[in-house]
Amino acid sequence: MARKAGNRIKIKLRSTESPHQYVTTKSRINTPERIEMKKYDPVVRKHVVYKETK
Repeated sequence: MARKAGNRIKIKLRSTESPHQYVTTKSRINTPERIEMKKYDPVVRKHVVYKETK
């Protein structure tokens, strides 16, 4: 049997100041728009804004 598509999808969060990225999941229903959040960037060693990419 085929598996039903879930509500949670994997996304990539890419740093605005370096090539570093995180991989996480988000709900398609609760947050259909692209997300932005501040996270720690180990390349530049400070908190920066990460934006969602596909």
